[in-house]
Amino acid sequence: MRYVSFRRPDGAATFGRLAGERIVDLGISGNPATLRSALAAGAALAQLPGGNTLALTEVTVLPVIPDPGKIFCVGLNYETHRQETGQRDRDFPAIFTRWPDTLVAHGQPLLRPRVSERFDYEGELAVIIGKGGRRIARSNALEHVAGYSIFNDGSVRDWQRHNSQFTPGKNFPGTGAFGPALVTPDEISDFDSQRLITRLNDVVVQDQPLADMTWGVAAIVEYLSAFTALAPGDVIATGTPGGVGDRRTPPLYMKGGDRVTVSIGVLGTLANPVADEPA
Repeated sequence: MRYVSFRRPDGAATFGRLAGERIVDLGISGNPATLRSALAAGAALAQLPGGNTLALTEVTVLPVIPDPGKIFCVGLNYETHRQETGQRDRDFPAIFTRWPDTLVAHGQPLLRPRVSERFDYEGELAVIIGKGGRRIARSNALEHVAGYSIFNDGSVRDWQRHNSQFTPGKNFPGTGAFGPALVTPDEISDFDSQRLITRLNDVVVQDQPLADMTWGVAAIVEYLSAFTALAPGDVIATGTPGGVGDRRTPPLYMKGGDRVTVSIGVLGTLANPVADEPA
């Protein structure tokens, strides 16, 4: 199954089940109002009664979870990316955070900040937590995953390197993208073989199978839950492969008028135009 968050034509935020080019509205009376609240309530999403069916063209799609309590990002989680950055090998994953208001949905413009010309792409797998917990064992960590989606961890490279912490370069408004849908694990028959492919203006700039992640999903869930309680609707961006624009010769950055897509096998494609932040 595939689930999306969206605004109805009247502007009300809701969520629904995606069926081709149409959405069955699930945010109806008697159901939880949002996808995050449905996960928090432990609702069996596939069994929720539906309301009106709307065409995708009638609605405004939102980030898959518009209101996550936590967004974790994993750095240097593919060996190709670690090597291109020149970072030393580490015993634990590098973790940083994003804020919800930095994200846009599938189809919406990513914004290059006015203060930088070094706006870079980072295609990533996103994990959505369905069942919360603390100190989750790796052996049953995948039971806590509601589904998967696609993330573009757009990075403002100069601001990322102002100091040793990544926070400024990862949290300009509208610089990351998340979508188009939450895809439940049963839709993915061979997880490791799914390829993550990023294209900038239709040119492939990243291409690697999910199997190449240094720390897999279960290991990341175990690690994060060791220091904080994970909650339903929390989001984990699992890191980007090699090929980022900042490490190319010459560097390749995103600018207004560009188009960037991130595809991951059966999860589909997250597509966004790029716009320069208005003056």
